[in-house]
Amino acid sequence: MVSYKTTHKRQIDCRFADLGEAKRIFAIPSIHGDLGKLNVIHENIYKQFQPGDRIVYLGNYTGYGHYSRETINAILSFRRCVLSFAGVKPTDIIYLRGTQEEMWQKLMQLQFAPNPAITLEWMLGKGLAQTMQSYGICLTEAERVVHEGVIRLSRWTEKLRCIVYSNPGHDIFGAQLKRAAFTSCHKQASGTCFPLLFVNAGIDFSKSLDDQGDCLWWGNSHFKSIISPYKPYQKIFRGFDPDRGGYEAGEVTATLDNNCGRGGDLLCAQINTAGDIVDIITA
Repeated sequence: MVSYKTTHKRQIDCRFADLGEAKRIFAIPSIHGDLGKLNVIHENIYKQFQPGDRIVYLGNYTGYGHYSRETINAILSFRRCVLSFAGVKPTDIIYLRGTQEEMWQKLMQLQFAPNPAITLEWMLGKGLAQTMQSYGICLTEAERVVHEGVIRLSRWTEKLRCIVYSNPGHDIFGAQLKRAAFTSCHKQASGTCFPLLFVNAGIDFSKSLDDQGDCLWWGNSHFKSIISPYKPYQKIFRGFDPDRGGYEAGEVTATLDNNCGRGGDLLCAQINTAGDIVDIITA
Protein backbone atom coordinates (compact mmCIF):
# COMPACT_ATOMS: atom_id res chain seq x y z
CA MET A 1 0.00 0.00 0.00
CA VAL A 2 1.31 3.42 -0.91
CA SER A 3 1.12 6.28 1.55
CA TYR A 4 1.65 9.52 -0.31
CA LYS A 5 1.83 12.94 1.28
CA THR A 6 0.76 15.94 -0.74
CA THR A 7 3.80 18.10 -1.41
CA HIS A 8 4.55 21.41 -3.04
CA LYS A 9 5.77 19.41 -6.05
CA ARG A 10 2.33 17.83 -6.41
CA GLN A 11 0.61 21.20 -6.14
CA ILE A 12 2.51 22.59 -9.13
CA ASP A 13 2.72 19.36 -11.17
CA CYS A 14 0.86 20.18 -14.38
CA ARG A 15 0.47 16.49 -15.24
CA PHE A 16 -2.30 16.23 -12.64
CA ALA A 17 -5.39 18.29 -11.84
CA ASP A 18 -6.26 19.38 -8.33
CA LEU A 19 -10.02 19.78 -8.15
CA GLY A 20 -9.82 21.57 -4.82
CA GLU A 21 -12.80 21.38 -2.49
CA ALA A 22 -15.50 20.76 -5.05
CA LYS A 23 -19.14 20.88 -4.00
CA ARG A 24 -20.13 18.25 -6.56
CA ILE A 25 -18.24 16.43 -9.28
CA PHE A 26 -19.83 15.34 -12.54
CA ALA A 27 -17.65 12.46 -13.78
CA ILE A 28 -18.04 11.38 -17.41
CA PRO A 29 -16.43 8.04 -18.40
CA SER A 30 -15.43 6.77 -21.85
CA ILE A 31 -17.52 8.31 -24.65
CA HIS A 32 -15.89 6.47 -27.57
CA GLY A 33 -17.26 8.76 -30.24
CA ASP A 34 -20.94 8.36 -29.34
CA LEU A 35 -21.97 11.95 -29.99
CA GLY A 36 -25.70 11.51 -29.45
CA LYS A 37 -25.30 10.11 -25.94
CA LEU A 38 -22.76 12.79 -25.02
CA ASN A 39 -25.19 15.54 -26.08
CA VAL A 40 -27.84 14.13 -23.72
CA ILE A 41 -25.35 14.09 -20.84
CA HIS A 42 -24.25 17.66 -21.59
CA GLU A 43 -27.85 18.89 -21.61
CA ASN A 44 -28.51 17.37 -18.20
CA ILE A 45 -25.31 18.72 -16.66
CA TYR A 46 -26.04 22.17 -18.03
CA LYS A 47 -29.39 22.22 -16.21
CA GLN A 48 -27.79 21.29 -12.87
CA PHE A 49 -24.31 22.82 -12.92
CA GLN A 50 -23.53 25.52 -10.34
CA PRO A 51 -20.39 27.48 -9.44
CA GLY A 52 -18.32 25.33 -7.10
CA ASP A 53 -19.07 22.16 -9.07
CA ARG A 54 -16.51 20.37 -11.21
CA ILE A 55 -16.74 18.38 -14.43
CA VAL A 56 -14.19 15.62 -14.99
CA TYR A 57 -14.00 13.75 -18.28
CA LEU A 58 -12.20 10.46 -17.68
CA GLY A 59 -10.65 10.01 -21.14
CA ASN A 60 -11.44 7.92 -24.24
CA TYR A 61 -13.38 10.61 -26.08
CA THR A 62 -12.79 8.92 -29.43
CA GLY A 63 -12.65 5.42 -30.87
CA TYR A 64 -15.19 2.70 -31.74
CA GLY A 65 -18.04 5.14 -32.42
CA HIS A 66 -18.44 6.97 -35.73
CA TYR A 67 -18.23 10.59 -34.52
CA SER A 68 -14.84 11.00 -32.85
CA ARG A 69 -13.99 14.35 -34.44
CA GLU A 70 -17.49 15.68 -33.79
CA THR A 71 -17.29 14.51 -30.18
CA ILE A 72 -14.23 16.67 -29.56
CA ASN A 73 -16.07 19.61 -31.14
CA ALA A 74 -19.04 19.01 -28.80
CA ILE A 75 -16.77 18.89 -25.75
CA LEU A 76 -15.11 22.18 -26.71
CA SER A 77 -18.48 23.84 -27.37
CA PHE A 78 -19.86 22.66 -24.03
CA ARG A 79 -16.79 24.03 -22.28
CA ARG A 80 -17.57 27.48 -23.65
CA CYS A 81 -21.18 27.20 -22.46
CA VAL A 82 -20.20 26.24 -18.91
CA LEU A 83 -17.55 28.93 -18.68
CA SER A 84 -20.24 31.50 -19.44
CA PHE A 85 -21.67 30.92 -15.95
CA ALA A 86 -20.66 33.58 -13.43
CA GLY A 87 -18.03 32.28 -11.02
CA VAL A 88 -16.95 29.29 -13.10
CA LYS A 89 -13.21 28.97 -13.76
CA PRO A 90 -11.39 27.10 -16.55
CA THR A 91 -9.89 24.77 -13.93
CA ASP A 92 -13.41 23.61 -12.98
CA ILE A 93 -13.50 21.49 -16.16
CA ILE A 94 -10.87 18.77 -16.41
CA TYR A 95 -10.02 16.33 -19.19
CA LEU A 96 -8.00 13.18 -18.55
CA ARG A 97 -5.91 11.34 -21.09
CA GLY A 98 -7.27 7.89 -21.94
CA THR A 99 -6.09 4.87 -23.88
CA GLN A 100 -7.59 6.25 -27.10
CA GLU A 101 -5.70 9.52 -26.68
CA GLU A 102 -2.49 7.56 -26.00
CA MET A 103 -2.93 5.62 -29.24
CA TRP A 104 -3.73 8.80 -31.16
CA GLN A 105 -0.48 10.32 -29.91
CA LYS A 106 1.45 7.18 -30.89
CA LEU A 107 -0.10 7.37 -34.35
CA MET A 108 1.33 10.87 -34.77
CA GLN A 109 4.79 9.46 -33.93
CA LEU A 110 4.46 6.13 -35.68
CA GLN A 111 7.80 6.52 -37.47
CA PHE A 112 9.53 6.01 -34.11
CA ALA A 113 7.83 2.67 -33.37
CA PRO A 114 10.12 -0.43 -33.51
CA ASN A 115 7.63 -2.11 -35.85
CA PRO A 116 5.18 0.45 -37.27
CA ALA A 117 3.10 -2.11 -39.19
CA ILE A 118 2.41 -4.28 -36.14
CA THR A 119 1.78 -1.24 -33.94
CA LEU A 120 -0.70 0.22 -36.41
CA GLU A 121 -2.54 -3.07 -36.86
CA TRP A 122 -2.94 -3.46 -33.09
CA MET A 123 -4.21 0.10 -32.64
CA LEU A 124 -6.66 -0.15 -35.53
CA GLY A 125 -8.31 -3.08 -33.78
CA LYS A 126 -8.63 -1.10 -30.54
CA GLY A 127 -10.85 1.67 -31.91
CA LEU A 128 -8.30 3.82 -33.69
CA ALA A 129 -9.66 2.89 -37.13
CA GLN A 130 -12.96 4.64 -36.43
CA THR A 131 -11.17 7.74 -35.13
CA MET A 132 -9.01 7.96 -38.24
CA GLN A 133 -12.05 7.60 -40.50
CA SER A 134 -13.82 10.37 -38.57
CA TYR A 135 -10.92 12.71 -39.42
CA GLY A 136 -10.98 11.63 -43.06
CA ILE A 137 -7.73 9.65 -42.84
CA CYS A 138 -7.48 6.85 -45.38
CA LEU A 139 -6.87 3.47 -43.70
CA THR A 140 -5.62 1.89 -46.91
CA GLU A 141 -2.97 4.57 -47.28
CA ALA A 142 -1.93 4.11 -43.66
CA GLU A 143 -1.53 0.37 -44.05
CA ARG A 144 0.62 0.94 -47.15
CA VAL A 145 2.80 3.73 -45.77
CA VAL A 146 3.96 1.74 -42.72
CA HIS A 147 5.89 -0.52 -45.11
CA GLU A 148 7.55 2.29 -47.09
CA GLY A 149 10.29 3.39 -44.71
CA VAL A 150 10.90 6.03 -42.07
CA ILE A 151 11.10 9.05 -44.38
CA ARG A 152 7.83 8.28 -46.14
CA LEU A 153 6.15 7.50 -42.82
CA SER A 154 7.42 10.77 -41.28
CA ARG A 155 5.88 12.74 -44.12
CA TRP A 156 2.60 10.91 -43.63
CA THR A 157 2.45 11.62 -39.88
CA GLU A 158 3.18 15.28 -40.61
CA LYS A 159 0.13 15.26 -42.86
CA LEU A 160 -1.89 13.80 -39.97
CA ARG A 161 -0.81 16.65 -37.71
CA CYS A 162 -1.95 19.14 -40.35
CA ILE A 163 -5.35 17.45 -40.38
CA VAL A 164 -5.61 17.86 -36.62
CA TYR A 165 -4.54 21.53 -36.84
CA SER A 166 -7.27 22.14 -39.40
CA ASN A 167 -9.85 21.40 -36.69
CA PRO A 168 -9.85 24.49 -34.42
CA GLY A 169 -8.93 23.70 -30.83
CA HIS A 170 -8.20 20.00 -31.31
CA ASP A 171 -4.43 20.36 -31.02
CA ILE A 172 -4.71 22.48 -27.87
CA PHE A 173 -7.23 20.06 -26.39
CA GLY A 174 -4.86 17.15 -26.89
CA ALA A 175 -1.98 19.05 -25.29
CA GLN A 176 -3.96 19.93 -22.14
CA LEU A 177 -5.05 16.42 -21.10
CA LYS A 178 -4.19 15.40 -17.54
CA ARG A 179 -2.93 12.06 -16.30
CA ALA A 180 -5.23 12.01 -13.27
CA ALA A 181 -7.30 14.31 -11.08
CA PHE A 182 -7.88 14.44 -7.34
CA THR A 183 -9.80 16.43 -4.76
CA SER A 184 -8.32 18.25 -1.80
CA CYS A 185 -8.98 16.98 1.69
CA HIS A 186 -12.48 17.61 3.03
CA LYS A 187 -13.07 17.61 6.78
CA GLN A 188 -16.36 15.91 7.52
CA ALA A 189 -18.33 16.29 10.74
CA SER A 190 -16.72 13.06 11.94
CA GLY A 191 -13.26 14.52 11.33
CA THR A 192 -12.60 12.02 8.53
CA CYS A 193 -10.84 13.16 5.38
CA PHE A 194 -12.16 12.00 2.00
CA PRO A 195 -9.79 12.92 -0.85
CA LEU A 196 -10.82 11.27 -4.12
CA LEU A 197 -8.81 10.13 -7.14
CA PHE A 198 -9.98 10.02 -10.78
CA VAL A 199 -8.13 7.95 -13.40
CA ASN A 200 -8.74 6.57 -16.86
CA ALA A 201 -8.31 2.80 -16.54
CA GLY A 202 -6.21 1.65 -13.61
CA ILE A 203 -3.61 2.17 -10.94
CA ASP A 204 -0.49 0.34 -9.73
CA PHE A 205 -0.73 0.08 -5.94
CA SER A 206 3.02 -0.36 -5.60
CA LYS A 207 3.80 3.07 -7.09
CA SER A 208 3.12 6.65 -6.08
CA LEU A 209 0.84 8.69 -8.31
CA ASP A 210 3.84 10.52 -9.78
CA ASP A 211 5.39 7.22 -10.87
CA GLN A 212 2.32 5.57 -12.42
CA GLY A 213 3.29 6.27 -16.03
CA ASP A 214 1.41 4.02 -18.48
CA CYS A 215 -0.26 2.17 -15.61
CA LEU A 216 -2.98 4.83 -15.62
CA TRP A 217 -4.00 3.60 -19.10
CA TRP A 218 -2.87 -0.02 -19.25
CA GLY A 219 -2.61 -1.11 -15.59
CA ASN A 220 -6.20 -2.22 -15.17
CA SER A 221 -5.84 -5.95 -14.50
CA HIS A 222 -6.12 -5.73 -10.70
CA PHE A 223 -8.46 -2.76 -10.38
CA LYS A 224 -11.53 -4.76 -9.37
CA SER A 225 -9.57 -6.63 -6.71
CA ILE A 226 -8.61 -3.47 -4.81
CA ILE A 227 -10.07 -3.69 -1.29
CA SER A 228 -8.23 -0.94 0.59
CA PRO A 229 -7.70 2.78 -0.12
CA TYR A 230 -4.79 3.97 -2.24
CA LYS A 231 -3.71 6.44 0.42
CA PRO A 232 -4.27 9.30 0.85
CA TYR A 233 -7.20 8.82 -1.54
CA GLN A 234 -10.22 7.16 0.00
CA LYS A 235 -11.84 6.18 -3.29
CA ILE A 236 -10.75 5.77 -6.92
CA PHE A 237 -13.07 6.40 -9.86
CA ARG A 238 -12.12 5.14 -13.30
CA GLY A 239 -13.67 5.80 -16.69
CA PHE A 240 -12.65 2.79 -18.76
CA ASP A 241 -12.85 -0.97 -18.32
CA PRO A 242 -11.17 -2.86 -21.21
CA ASP A 243 -12.90 -6.05 -20.03
CA ARG A 244 -16.33 -4.46 -20.62
CA GLY A 245 -17.62 -5.47 -17.21
CA GLY A 246 -19.96 -2.48 -17.03
CA TYR A 247 -20.75 -0.08 -14.21
CA GLU A 248 -19.68 -1.18 -10.75
CA ALA A 249 -19.37 0.81 -7.51
CA GLY A 250 -17.72 -0.48 -4.35
CA GLU A 251 -16.39 0.93 -1.11
CA VAL A 252 -13.00 2.08 -2.40
CA THR A 253 -13.31 1.85 -6.20
CA ALA A 254 -15.89 2.63 -8.85
CA THR A 255 -15.93 1.78 -12.57
CA LEU A 256 -18.16 4.25 -14.40
CA ASP A 257 -17.66 2.80 -17.88
CA ASN A 258 -20.86 1.16 -19.12
CA ASN A 259 -19.53 0.38 -22.61
CA CYS A 260 -20.62 3.55 -24.36
CA GLY A 261 -19.64 3.38 -28.04
CA ARG A 262 -19.43 -0.39 -27.73
CA GLY A 263 -23.14 -1.10 -27.42
CA GLY A 264 -23.80 0.29 -23.94
CA ASP A 265 -25.00 3.45 -22.23
CA LEU A 266 -23.08 6.57 -21.34
CA LEU A 267 -23.29 7.29 -17.63
CA CYS A 268 -22.46 10.49 -15.77
CA ALA A 269 -21.97 10.11 -12.03
CA GLN A 270 -22.70 12.98 -9.68
CA ILE A 271 -20.33 12.56 -6.75
CA ASN A 272 -20.43 14.35 -3.39
CA THR A 273 -17.55 15.39 -1.14
CA ALA A 274 -17.54 12.04 0.67
CA GLY A 275 -17.13 10.10 -2.56
CA ASP A 276 -20.72 8.88 -2.69
CA ILE A 277 -22.45 8.60 -6.07
CA VAL A 278 -25.65 10.48 -5.34
CA ASP A 279 -27.08 10.46 -8.85
CA ILE A 280 -26.41 8.90 -12.25
CA ILE A 281 -27.43 10.49 -15.53
CA THR A 282 -27.93 7.85 -18.20
CA ALA A 283 -28.00 8.28 -21.98
